Amino acid sequence: MAAAGGGGPGGPGGPSAGPREGGGGDDHKTLYLFDRREKESELGERALQIADSADYSEFRACVCQTLGISSEEKFVITTTSRKEITCDNFDETVNDGVTLYLLQSVDQLLLTATKERIDFLPHYDTLVKSGMYEYYASEGQNPLPFALAELIDNSLSATSRNTGIRRIQIKLLFDEAQGKPAVAVVDNGRGMTSKQLNNWAVYRLSKFTRQGDFESDHSGYVRPVPVPRSLNSDISYFGVGGKQAVFFVGQSARMISKPADSQDVHELVLSKEDFEKKEKNKEAIYSGYIRNRKPSDSVHITNDDERFLHHLILEEKEKDSFTAVVITGVQQGHIQYLKNYFHLWTQQLAHIYHYYIHGPKGNEIHTSKEVGPFNNIDIEISMFEKGKTPKIVNLREIQDDMQTLYINTAADSFEFKAHVEGDGVVEGIIRYHPFLYDRETYPDDPCFPSKLKDEDDDDDCFILEKAARGKRPIFECFWNGRLIPYTSVEDFDWCTPPKKRGLAPIECYNRISGALFTNDKFQVSTNKLTFMDLELKLKDKNTLFTRILNGQEQRMKIDREFALWLKDCHEKYDKQIKFTLFKGIITRPDLPSKKQGPWATYSAIEWDGKIYKAGQLVKTIKTLPLFYGSIVKFFLYGDHDGEVYATGGEVQIAMEPQALFDEIKTVPIAKLDRTVAEKVVKKYVEDEMARLPDRLSVTWPEGDELLPNEIRPAGTPIGALRIEILNKKGEAMQKLPGTSHGGSKKLLVELKVILHSSSGNKEIISHISQHGGKWPYWFKKMENIQKLGNYTLKLQVVLNESNADTYAGRPLPSKTIKFSVKEGKPEKFSFGLLDPPFRVGVPFNIPLQFQDEFGHTSQLITDIQPVLEASGLSLHYEEITKGTNCVIRGVTAKGPVTSCQGKNFNLKVTLPGFKEDSEILKIRLLPGPPYRLKVKPDSEILVIENGTAFPFQVEVLDESDNITAQPKLIVHCKFSGAPNLPVYVVDCSSSGTSILTGPAIQVQNIKKDQTLKARLEIPSCKDVGAVEKTIKLLPSSHVARLQIFSVEGQKAIQIKHQDEVNWIAGDIMHNLIFQMYDEGDREIDITSTLAEKIKVNWTPEINKEHLLQGLLPDVQVPTSVKDMRYCQVSFQDDHVSLESAFTVRPLPDEPKHLKCELKGGKTVQMGQELQGEIVIIVTDQYGNQIQAFSPSSLSALGVAGVGLDSSNLKTAFQENTQSISVKGIRFIPGPPGNKDLCFTWREFSDFIRVQLISGPPAKLLLIDWPELKESIPVINGKELQNPLIVQLCDQWDNPAPVPQVKISLMKASNLKLTPSNQQHKTDDKGRANLGVFSVFAPRGEHIMQVKGIYNKNTIEGPTIKLMILPDPEKPIRLNVKYDKDASFLAGSLFTDFMISVISEDESIIKNINSARISMKMWKLSGSGNRPPANAETFSCNKIKDNDKEDGCFYFRDKVIPNQVGTYCIQFSFMMDKANILNSEQIIVDVLPNQPVKLVPKIQPATPAVSNVRSIASRTLVKDLHLNITDEYSNHTGIDLVGTIIATIKGSNEEDTDIPLFIGKVRTLEFPFMNGSADITSLVLAENSPGKDSTEYFIIFEPRLPALSRTLEPYILPFMFYNDVKKQQQMAALTKEKDRLSKSIIVYRSLFDASKQLLDEMKCQREEAELKEAQLRNELKTHNIDIPAIQQVQFQITHIEALLKRKRSEQEELKKKPRRSCTLPNYTKGSVDVLGKIAHLAQIEDDRAAMVISWHLASDMDCVVTLTTDAARRIYDETQGRQQVLPLDSIYKKTLPDWKRPLPHLRNGKLFFKPIGDPVFARDLLTFPDNTEHCETVFGMLLGDTIILDNLDAANHYRKEVVKITHCPTLLTRDGDRIRSNGKFGGLQNKAPPMDKLRGMVFGAPIPKQCLILGEQIDLLQQYHSAVRRLGSVNEDLNGQLEYLHTPDMKKKKQELDEQEKNLKLIEQKLGMTPTRKCNDSLRHPPKPDVTDCPTPAKRMRREATRQRIITKTDV
Repeated sequence: MAAAGGGGPGGPGGPSAGPREGGGGDDHKTLYLFDRREKESELGERALQIADSADYSEFRACVCQTLGISSEEKFVITTTSRKEITCDNFDETVNDGVTLYLLQSVDQLLLTATKERIDFLPHYDTLVKSGMYEYYASEGQNPLPFALAELIDNSLSATSRNTGIRRIQIKLLFDEAQGKPAVAVVDNGRGMTSKQLNNWAVYRLSKFTRQGDFESDHSGYVRPVPVPRSLNSDISYFGVGGKQAVFFVGQSARMISKPADSQDVHELVLSKEDFEKKEKNKEAIYSGYIRNRKPSDSVHITNDDERFLHHLILEEKEKDSFTAVVITGVQQGHIQYLKNYFHLWTQQLAHIYHYYIHGPKGNEIHTSKEVGPFNNIDIEISMFEKGKTPKIVNLREIQDDMQTLYINTAADSFEFKAHVEGDGVVEGIIRYHPFLYDRETYPDDPCFPSKLKDEDDDDDCFILEKAARGKRPIFECFWNGRLIPYTSVEDFDWCTPPKKRGLAPIECYNRISGALFTNDKFQVSTNKLTFMDLELKLKDKNTLFTRILNGQEQRMKIDREFALWLKDCHEKYDKQIKFTLFKGIITRPDLPSKKQGPWATYSAIEWDGKIYKAGQLVKTIKTLPLFYGSIVKFFLYGDHDGEVYATGGEVQIAMEPQALFDEIKTVPIAKLDRTVAEKVVKKYVEDEMARLPDRLSVTWPEGDELLPNEIRPAGTPIGALRIEILNKKGEAMQKLPGTSHGGSKKLLVELKVILHSSSGNKEIISHISQHGGKWPYWFKKMENIQKLGNYTLKLQVVLNESNADTYAGRPLPSKTIKFSVKEGKPEKFSFGLLDPPFRVGVPFNIPLQFQDEFGHTSQLITDIQPVLEASGLSLHYEEITKGTNCVIRGVTAKGPVTSCQGKNFNLKVTLPGFKEDSEILKIRLLPGPPYRLKVKPDSEILVIENGTAFPFQVEVLDESDNITAQPKLIVHCKFSGAPNLPVYVVDCSSSGTSILTGPAIQVQNIKKDQTLKARLEIPSCKDVGAVEKTIKLLPSSHVARLQIFSVEGQKAIQIKHQDEVNWIAGDIMHNLIFQMYDEGDREIDITSTLAEKIKVNWTPEINKEHLLQGLLPDVQVPTSVKDMRYCQVSFQDDHVSLESAFTVRPLPDEPKHLKCELKGGKTVQMGQELQGEIVIIVTDQYGNQIQAFSPSSLSALGVAGVGLDSSNLKTAFQENTQSISVKGIRFIPGPPGNKDLCFTWREFSDFIRVQLISGPPAKLLLIDWPELKESIPVINGKELQNPLIVQLCDQWDNPAPVPQVKISLMKASNLKLTPSNQQHKTDDKGRANLGVFSVFAPRGEHIMQVKGIYNKNTIEGPTIKLMILPDPEKPIRLNVKYDKDASFLAGSLFTDFMISVISEDESIIKNINSARISMKMWKLSGSGNRPPANAETFSCNKIKDNDKEDGCFYFRDKVIPNQVGTYCIQFSFMMDKANILNSEQIIVDVLPNQPVKLVPKIQPATPAVSNVRSIASRTLVKDLHLNITDEYSNHTGIDLVGTIIATIKGSNEEDTDIPLFIGKVRTLEFPFMNGSADITSLVLAENSPGKDSTEYFIIFEPRLPALSRTLEPYILPFMFYNDVKKQQQMAALTKEKDRLSKSIIVYRSLFDASKQLLDEMKCQREEAELKEAQLRNELKTHNIDIPAIQQVQFQITHIEALLKRKRSEQEELKKKPRRSCTLPNYTKGSVDVLGKIAHLAQIEDDRAAMVISWHLASDMDCVVTLTTDAARRIYDETQGRQQVLPLDSIYKKTLPDWKRPLPHLRNGKLFFKPIGDPVFARDLLTFPDNTEHCETVFGMLLGDTIILDNLDAANHYRKEVVKITHCPTLLTRDGDRIRSNGKFGGLQNKAPPMDKLRGMVFGAPIPKQCLILGEQIDLLQQYHSAVRRLGSVNEDLNGQLEYLHTPDMKKKKQELDEQEKNLKLIEQKLGMTPTRKCNDSLRHPPKPDVTDCPTPAKRMRREATRQRIITKTDV
């Protein structure tokens, strides 16, 4: 390596230059001076000698003399650290051997580099070999990552004072094109001065000893203050680690550093080669040079091996301070390890510095982190290799280091702190990794030594039970926050598994991991690999452990706290029992209130591999007593649904046998005895059942036995009873069996006698008997059973205490005897139910009932004569009957009764011979039936007046003359002697007497007396005779007739009934009178009574005085001749109803008015005549027509009106209607509307109003359309700004409301409109809305015209000019850039592809989601160039910092296919779901890679040869063609020329008896050319040496001079035999062996592929389930609760219904009207156009929107552009009419800060309390797009404008603000403005209403709910896809599982096993080793020879393979 220094040969630059010997002498000191004032200064140094006693002035004079400088010249002398030499510091700074600068100023840039001598003390072996000795490979791990960690430690210390990001970079520079391999560690720390760099080189100079002479970056070391996890970066410690690490990694180190406050960069090179050279030349070994130079100066790098340093040094320009350690001469083994295991060692580094990278809490993946003081460290590792994309990884991005896995698989944590003697503090954390469902979540550590031993385990071996942590210790140990990798702590006493069962199961102790964080009070080794005394101190008895809760230390029993925490974790997080057959949710009221619910119930569980179901017999453990029973159900606390895993629950058990234990017990599931067999429980139940009581034994010792079903007379006794209780064995018993069930119970016998009646069973006797001990159960005689009926005697065994007759749901033994009791003979009687009523002379019956002595009903069986007696009545009867129904028949009573209600009598009945012989019967006797009719008055002739009624008094009597009554007793009276006489009827049914009367007797026209007859009778009683009377009738004196008269003067004219009277319309009829007469035509005087009964119909009010004088009220005649008045006079009293009526007909009055009437339509078209006519008549004052017109009257008629055209007016006289007709009404064209016409005749006039409407359609006009003179700009494919609405108009431009007129749009064929040009029709208003069109056309101006067809005539419309602009957002092609000169080698990486999407205007489209860009690759075949379905798909890479502008997508590091051939690459852009834009196809030829091995074209069979004479038996191979292939078996090396050396070797190198080729040679050469070698035959020599039945190998080794690398040879095994016969047999076996080998390879590849596919599918299912669960949880956070998947199709239907509903809600919200800006926006023809200001922002509040829009009214129409060029283009297009604002012309430094507080806030406090809710106007704006640009625009326009509620609030605010600062413009929500100068008021400062703003108002934003719905819809769509994906994956997986279990696959597996077995037997016969290294070498490529690099565990290799498979499949 080149020396770090300059100077010419032999000059002072050499290490031996100058008088250095002896340290500079005794009386002088030597200094070295570099003159760097100017660029032309000499490059070398000047040596100066000055006396020890010299002062500064002498020294300066010496410098001037030496360099030839004038003493007056200005310059400074500094140290290499730029410390100026002055007289004050000269003595302490200028020492012997110091290097100094001569500069123009202290901070002058170093124009050329300098060298500074340094010394360092130890033997160079201490440095060179320190890495070898210190970094020994222990623990089975490669220590290289720990050596790199030492260099990172130095960088962490160096960057510890950085305020921003602390950036550390490790660069692996393995690109041979840039020099030899090197490792560089670069940081942005504080850097080192040259002195500090010198100190770094001194071995064992730690930070604690760098004092005195040594300058250090840790000068005056101060211990850092305590921080969480001791993350103080104080880990560069002993002055050893950096040097050890450097010389462990390589042979040379170049230190490059620049302090923050220095202009110079310092370089120091230490190399093994330089040390050895100095020692050889006897030079000072511990001296060297530090090169001081300016940044980015790399002129001293001249060695090609270090070309990479130029780029590294060039990067210094950007850095303020830094240190770079560049290691060269890197060992080859290290290089291989760093390349091959890049992921492994970067993962280890991420583990070591986990907490420095992620902060004290670690890498919590689900927690967002902000950069802070504990996680601002950026450690980036990059590896550069030739021809490959650099590998770059940031340790922060690694998610699989062990601490990340520990943190993110833990469910809970237990934090503690340990205080050891002294100041040692250890923070600790224990994490719990729960058992979930069917697996442990404790993460596997691939680097743990115990795992490495599993590499040779069989892949098929599966361990069923394995502790989670295995043999790993609990705690990893961190020192000052950095992992000490080789020290771990197994456990502490308080967290070890207890010897006895603790609170948590023993397996929980294997589910914990932990970490210990110590401060620097604990000693570690200098290489920081192990702690010295940590575990010893921690387990000291004086160590105090405390628990940390909520960040606070709490002193408590740590072991108790830990056990409780572990128990809590187990119960909360472990999911071990599977609950199945879900039944529902219940509450359990038997529990405490807090635990009553909810409880989920299940019918089965799966636990420990066993299934427990409801009904299953079980036994408990750890219960007192033990329970035997059957399972009822299982309980799990919580609101669960469906199958679920949990750590425990409760089980409900029904005790067995239920006959003994009628109980339900609930115990924890853990107390079920899992070892007991169900048959054991069943036998126990059966044994218990046999001991229960079974039956009763009953005897009658004293007689009177009661027989079953016996019938007994009342009062018969029942004898005494003796009873015994027997069990199934016939044994007598008196108590329940067993003492093991909580104490036995005594048995009693209960006797009951029960009477069965219709009202229910009644218990009449009840006794309980106890067992007498020596005598059995006993009951005494019973004699009191007297009641009739059916009885049951029941004997029942009951329990002693509860008297229960059942036990455990089973009835106790019992016995029943049924019997009945009947009645005795009769001894007394009573009356039965009689049948009232009882009437005089009507017979009735008396029923009798008989009873025995107990009162029971009995029967009469003997003859008897009853005696009947009653006071005042005569009684007799007919007979008495016997039997069950005894009755005294035909009893009759006669005598007086006082009333119709009857009279009470006592009837005594006597029966001789009975004990009780007589009874009294109380009856009520009513009158008898009617017998005769009695009528009063008694006289025969009666006199009455006509029209009156006559009353009769009638009575109905029985035969004893009692007034009697009965139903339907109706009396009739019929009159005769005249027609139409009434009939009188009266009802006497209730009282027997009444007044008979009825209507008046009325005979018509009676003039004299008349005689009538009356007959009275009862029709319903034919036996009662009728009564007749005579009546004399006199004439009536009441009113009978009425007449009306009209008096004219002295004459009265009678108005007859229904006469018609003519009278003048509107006049009054006076002097109407009336008269009345009786039946004899006698006039009747009108009295007040009669007057009240007179009514008229023409007035409601009548003057009573006038009526008494015979006058009627006046009649008002109707005003219209068409109305006739009907007048009626009526009289009505009780006797008569009279009326007289007449009709009044009105006649017309004098002429009064002129009346006009319009016949026909009221509308007249412009330019047309009125279609109808106007009729004119003359009327009186009431509108009645008068015949006043004649033909001569036409001349007097006048017609006038505004705009009336009188030229065609026509008038005519209509004689038949006596009217005038006017026609030809027409108006001059003008505005449509109502027109008034005035008609005059003589002195009369009238008006008519007609409607003037527009004329017929003549033209078409556009509504709300821009100026037609200019072209309308529109982007191709976009919509027009406005809908195309046309209006039909007449020739005067008035709208013509003509419907159904066809409208069409005429255009050129190259102009396409969407929706397509359809024909439209006008509506009722004459309008047609053609809608908003999307325009598709070539760029340029296009014309279209609207036309209409009306009455087959064409109506021309306006011509519209469109200026079509290209769409800057419409993709039309993909632009692909790549290195077209690159060659593509199989298996390597493609060159980078850069893709951009090009729009119509040839610009790159930006803001495209990278997921829409994809790359497809497939191998070309004859089927065409379309991509096949299985084409490999790649996604683009992440954008890097140094990538090009936005809009470019990169495909990097894509792997080239392994197989040679022609491939097609195509890039696709998914424009939408249906359309994909493809790039042009790129055809690439994949070439073979580097040659790696020699292989045969066809694999030959294994030869079996002998050394006999026959050549055939000695032939090894025939026609063998050998080719060279790359590692992917592609044929390569076509251009190589060389030889193939064939050599025979034995399996052991010691073998000397090796067969020889023909010619007795050991080796043969064959030519190799054109990529192959042909060997026609290879034959052994006759009688060749060799051991019989031995396996030998032919090694074909290629020797190709043109190839630098060694190729893998081809090895062919063969069997050698001395015996020909044996050789022939073995040859046959060898062929069979080769056949079996090939077959086995095919089978194995089939099964491996199937297993690989199955693993891949399972992984896909896990990912799909995880994705589905994540989306479901995310939906839950958005208040959409979707149940877990039961059935995929049901779930999909449910989601689709949800989506439909949410979209419907969103559409409804969008359709709701909201404020919008109607100002047309400027068409965005370029991405540089943002749009008009009115469209850039939205405001939610209406009032604020109104006032801000008005305030910015002059700017609302302004178009904002990004560039001045775009603004100028718009200006030109609009001829300067459009105002524009380019953003690149705004001075942004004066723009307001959007985060600035309001002026009334000063330093975060209120200066005054404002009113009116002040807020910056800009804060009310929301920007739909381009937020940053919009903030610039509105920051400039609004500035600090503030908006308040009203003017008072604004004035108050301004008055207070101006006291402290300038007040900006104030706006109010009421519309007022106070300018920044204080002016307000006037129209210019008052906003108009919103409708006056003409649409120039900011729109309202979309409702927030609409955005929320949009997020929900997006999530639901994702979830819908995830559910479909999950269903598809499950279906595929199930199909694959079914396929693997098909009989065909089972048969293949069986065949494979048989073939492997046969192969093994053949190999044994052949004497071959079953597993041969040479065969393995044929199957697998050779692994790189890595020194001290352990191979990763087999499980890791499998996982890596699996990931590769998954990645390819997913792609």
